[in-house]
Amino acid sequence: MLSGCEKLRPLLGGLLRGQFGQQIAGMKFFAPPIKYDNIQIPEKPKLRFMDKVPQLPSNLRAPKMQKKLKWMRGPELVHNSLVHKQYGIVATGGGRLRWGHYEMLRLTIGRKMDTSRMFAIWRIEAPWQPVTKQGQGQRMGGGKGAIDHYVTPVKSGRVIVELAGELEFVEAKQILDIVCPKLPFKAMVVSQEMLENMKAEEKRLEEENQNPWNFKYIVQNNLGGCHRWLSPVDHKWFGKYN
Repeated sequence: MLSGCEKLRPLLGGLLRGQFGQQIAGMKFFAPPIKYDNIQIPEKPKLRFMDKVPQLPSNLRAPKMQKKLKWMRGPELVHNSLVHKQYGIVATGGGRLRWGHYEMLRLTIGRKMDTSRMFAIWRIEAPWQPVTKQGQGQRMGGGKGAIDHYVTPVKSGRVIVELAGELEFVEAKQILDIVCPKLPFKAMVVSQEMLENMKAEEKRLEEENQNPWNFKYIVQNNLGGCHRWLSPVDHKWFGKYN
């Protein structure tokens, strides 16, 4: 009696060979490895230390400042692309970074990255905007309080940190996914290809839109008297950035 495997062997042999006896079994295709010939690792691959307080001249008193919410609203128009064209963290909402967030980013990424083939750079400046605070138990009034700490305002689309070198997106995402949820605003890990696809998709949706009754048309024409309850931010960005 022939076993089951022995009965299937002639059948499989006939399926894997064509009419003239040549082998027709497919071969696996592996993409060619990525080349990193143009990448140079700097002498100091880790993120540099950021000052907690801006350094001012000795004869200058530290100025106080208003909140300036306009520095956190709207899209980022300048620092919205990757310099090294690899990977990074991009803010998807506005907010303010404190010095503790800088240290969290610096220490976490520095511990997780392989400095022999990776490097990270800052894409934001050190904390510079003063935030004042009244003392504990103070009554109302008495003028503006003393400077409590410094922050850096961030707009939507701003690149926070870049991670580059001889690594792929999976490795970068494992490192940067740890720090993204700890930031004071919504952020995501992106690659250069993802940024290009997002911009192309946004442009395609705008060009192929066939609905004339969009939010921009409604605001510009004051349909339903919407100007009575819309904010100045809606008039400028048409509901996209709050």
